[in-house]
Amino acid sequence: MKAIIIGSGMAGLTAGAYLAKAGHAVTVFEQFPTPGGVTATVAQDGYGWDIGPLLLEGFAPGDKGRVILEELGVSAQVPAVHEDRGLSMPEFTLWRPEVYEGPYWRRERLKQLFPEESAALDRYYRFYDQMIRLMSVARQAETARGLSALWLKLRMLLAFQPVKGKVSWSGGQLMDHYFRSAVLKTFFLGIVADFVTAPSEFPGLGVPSIHLETAFDKRIPTYPGTQSAQTAYTYILGGCQTLVDAVMGVILANGGKVLTNSTVAQIVIEGGKAVGVRLADGQVEKADLVLASGGMKEVFFDLVGKEHLPGELITQIEANRLMESVLMVQLGIDFDPTPFQPAALCYYYKTDDLEGAVQRLRTGDYHEGKEGFLIYVPSLHSPSLAPAGKYAVTVYTVAPDTLAEGSWAERRDELADKLVAEAEAHIPGLREHTQTRLILTPEDFRQRTHLKHHSFGGMPPVMGNKPPAHKTPVQNLWFIGAQSESTGGVQNVMTGAAKVAKRILRGE
Repeated sequence: MKAIIIGSGMAGLTAGAYLAKAGHAVTVFEQFPTPGGVTATVAQDGYGWDIGPLLLEGFAPGDKGRVILEELGVSAQVPAVHEDRGLSMPEFTLWRPEVYEGPYWRRERLKQLFPEESAALDRYYRFYDQMIRLMSVARQAETARGLSALWLKLRMLLAFQPVKGKVSWSGGQLMDHYFRSAVLKTFFLGIVADFVTAPSEFPGLGVPSIHLETAFDKRIPTYPGTQSAQTAYTYILGGCQTLVDAVMGVILANGGKVLTNSTVAQIVIEGGKAVGVRLADGQVEKADLVLASGGMKEVFFDLVGKEHLPGELITQIEANRLMESVLMVQLGIDFDPTPFQPAALCYYYKTDDLEGAVQRLRTGDYHEGKEGFLIYVPSLHSPSLAPAGKYAVTVYTVAPDTLAEGSWAERRDELADKLVAEAEAHIPGLREHTQTRLILTPEDFRQRTHLKHHSFGGMPPVMGNKPPAHKTPVQNLWFIGAQSESTGGVQNVMTGAAKVAKRILRGE
């Protein structure tokens, strides 16, 4: 078959790699000058920074992303290091202790900080363990067959019983059930702000999965050795461009093409079938199937056209809520930041009003870093990303796609300065010791991803959101990428794309 893929992010490259490896003719069209989407590594003046994936789940031995790399034959080309991160709040900061204190050391630290919440912390961690058991059995059931699959389904049913009463709860309700302290509620739920999802919208049973203890101490036993859903978190050594290049290399090695600066203007539909694409220059490329990544509205409404879609799909797409964007300031500095931040990544939460923070972002009211950000130092795990004796630093925060006051083009330097000033409260001297600076605003991300509204993580985990199915109502057209998955992410988009490619190869 001849397959055309729209977009060279990790979804497009993964699907293309499977199809090319199976002997099909693959052409990837990418409108941006460089491949990789938001999984690429950008460089300037001898420094390199990842655009956003940061500390990834899914690439340790036995995990889904690693299995995909093994199936494609490029796992050895994508080395990763197992690490963890810190979490800082105005009241306290937690880093893993020098001497390992077991998997529940954070619970005990929180009891010391909030003695009046000790019993509540014990109750929450019992719930956490119940959810880990349920997710662990579900994970094993994914690949089980025959009697083993039936046994695991029974175990899942039993594991679900202790938590089924909370199945309709939101994250906000869950936190209110366990804690009185607004600080503790933010501690466990703060990561939803990364998705620009309000606590009242996030599914309560999902809270443990976005706040795994293994993210904060790499010494806690992880899958596959424990068969636990608690996964390891890793950095891709050399930056995420290593991952992009390895998977893209499978396409190229098998005769496929990845064409940059090539914008698809229309998916050509004839008789209810996708038969190719028309490029922005008017050239038409025929194909047996088309796989489109990108935004839901951009793909279905702009490239396909509503006239080719059933009404229920149009309604579904229009009802879905998207994430907002990010402001990312990449710095090259000439001093060692580890006396102030001892590891590569730390989240800094600055507000307990998560609900209000999300609603303000959605109206274009940007917090300028005052409500939270993260600081990431990729050259700590990958020294090649900075000149000798210097360090690559990313200061990153969620931001509105469109500002209520002014534009990102007008205010990029002003707002970058303010964000770095907030970060200097934790790593003093960032501005004075900056050797080079690269700013990425939501407008830059719109250009990179070809989206009218930049949704950094794709589909947010909002209750009621339902991404379009991978197999579309248009014959021979498949939808992949961040907006085809809840909480996109590198592992999720690669897993979804791999499933699509395998379905195609099975003739589904």
